Amino acid sequence: MGTFAFKLPDIGEGVVEGEVVEWMVAVGDTVKEDDPILSVMTDKATVEIPSPVDGKVTKVIGDAGDILPVGVVCIEFEVDGDGNASSSSEPAKEKVEEKAPEAKKEVAKKPSPAPAPAVEPKQATQPVARAAGTKALASPAVRQRAREANINLEHVAGSGPAGRVSHADLDKHISGGASGASSWSPVGASAKTELNGTEEIKVIGLRRKIADSMMASYSSIAHFSYFEEVDITALEDLRQHLNATRPEGAPKLTYLPFIMQALVKALKQSPECNALYDDEANIVTRHEAINLGIATQTDRGLYVPVVKHVEAMDIWQSAAEMVRVTSATRDGKASADELSGSTFTVTSLGRLGGLGATPIINKPEVGILGVHNAKERAVVRNGQVVIRRMMNLSSSWDHRVVDGHDGATLVQRVKTYLENPATIFM
Repeated sequence: MGTFAFKLPDIGEGVVEGEVVEWMVAVGDTVKEDDPILSVMTDKATVEIPSPVDGKVTKVIGDAGDILPVGVVCIEFEVDGDGNASSSSEPAKEKVEEKAPEAKKEVAKKPSPAPAPAVEPKQATQPVARAAGTKALASPAVRQRAREANINLEHVAGSGPAGRVSHADLDKHISGGASGASSWSPVGASAKTELNGTEEIKVIGLRRKIADSMMASYSSIAHFSYFEEVDITALEDLRQHLNATRPEGAPKLTYLPFIMQALVKALKQSPECNALYDDEANIVTRHEAINLGIATQTDRGLYVPVVKHVEAMDIWQSAAEMVRVTSATRDGKASADELSGSTFTVTSLGRLGGLGATPIINKPEVGILGVHNAKERAVVRNGQVVIRRMMNLSSSWDHRVVDGHDGATLVQRVKTYLENPATIFM
């Protein structure tokens, strides 16, 4: 028998390190070549690393949240034959511990692209029983299915390495009538009890990157916010008409494509708002291209896919491209290119839109527009109280390079276009 030491591979152009998101194997597990063993997040992607050999896991290096440099031994196997290492790779672990603190001094960036499609492990003949309290191993896709079905994966027997749960395992669990729904008792059936438990959740992976990015933005940018309400009654009439007569295959229009087109016209008149600020070089780069980031919530966290060159699109094209990139992001299939390159960002909470917010700028951009849900409200028009459909807009600006007048002017221009929607197309 021999030892095979596996080094973290180069998993992308320019990538020099990766964050451990999840180990899918543990010491003592027997794995086959190409079984997934490790999920790693970089600034560009989250990928699953497959096993390079058939063997038994004898050592894993790095816990979830640790930063591993590319080229450092991260796992060792006992294999038939001589292997590739004559002795334990303890020095490799020291190398990780020495480099990890330095590696963690990374520049905050936008959230990384969504995870690559999970590779299901080869199935064992019988499910593996899991000890009580042991965390279930599963791909992001399996975890999403379980959440949607209200199933606790801790209760599902897995047939993969280390009891990893596959889609087939989940199907079997569901077909057997099991459910993750919590039990309940009729009112008065039992006395209420005090709860004193706590749960510690380590901030790692995408959540850590979001935290780093937001902190870097909020702590380094002098934010100021500006709010406005918009009468979109006429816009709603136009939207309903266009949806009722839309071309075959065209997407259904929400408010966002109209806002995107209104921003195209407004940003052309306010080029100082369609810009990126390099605060280290003290250079503001204004862009002719209008590449709109669309803040998108997923089950993995917040991403910002980008609709590029909106200035070259009509209302239908911008709607279709927005649906495409946001859907790809939610499905975990968006590319690195689709998640980078924005010059201005739009964020919307949809039906949870509320009355106002102070959105945090997507650094290095200099502005962001928040869109709130539309409601019919009583307003005064020409001395009369009438019912109009109203929408609130919230915006934040980098006051280091955008004056209050400039940010307010941009929002007022968007307001004018939305309240007179025909002008969007003129």
